[in-house]
Amino acid sequence: MRKKIIAGNWKMNQTPKQAKELCTLLKDKVNTKEADVVFCVPFVDLYPVLEALQGTDIAVGAENMYFAESGAYTGEISAAMLKEMGVKYVIIGHSERREYFGETDETVNQKVKKALESGLLPILCCGETLAQRETGITIEWVRIQIKCGLFGISAEDAKKVTIAYEPIWAIGTGKTATSAQAQEVCAAIRQVLTELYGKDVAEEMRIQYGGSVNGKNAAELFAMPDIDGGLVGGASLKEEFADIVHYNK
Repeated sequence: MRKKIIAGNWKMNQTPKQAKELCTLLKDKVNTKEADVVFCVPFVDLYPVLEALQGTDIAVGAENMYFAESGAYTGEISAAMLKEMGVKYVIIGHSERREYFGETDETVNQKVKKALESGLLPILCCGETLAQRETGITIEWVRIQIKCGLFGISAEDAKKVTIAYEPIWAIGTGKTATSAQAQEVCAAIRQVLTELYGKDVAEEMRIQYGGSVNGKNAAELFAMPDIDGGLVGGASLKEEFADIVHYNK
């Protein structure tokens, strides 16, 4: 039985002071052993959030990292820096990183490899645009993203990767894929993982759904057989995040 993983992606929100206040508000409400709960926060918030969450079971993740160990990469953050701080997870290949900052399948793959090499747990994102869905190429598109993102990664390392399926047309729009639509794509992801690594490894890997997840739709989405939790955007900045974490109550 795969343990659910519910991660909040704060995006470019919360100053360090606000981050501490939000953690104070949320930490007792979402601290649970029933699911792995992760706060993925901006770089400047990592220290205050790590400090505020000490003594809880809530893990901390970064929203991005660079694939080089060190060097003349002004403004970038390395996996080693994150690891030394106490960060556990890192989001890689989010559609907003791909669209606004030119990330490619190749750079995403390099980041996944470096994260694993450094002892971080990647949350590898994939998903289609509205045009791609309407054209009928969703499954093909997502399969390519998964194959490229995991290229050259062993089965043992792949088990440490969480896949986050986020239809781009549902991110921050208030639109949510139906549970059937989300399950269809997550099942297809499970199938490509089976092709890459075999059934046992694929059954062990966790697949999240992301895209306007909220307290009202979480239970239905997370009840799907191939959906193992959520990557939550806007609702992770509110008390509503507790309703998502405790979706089965």
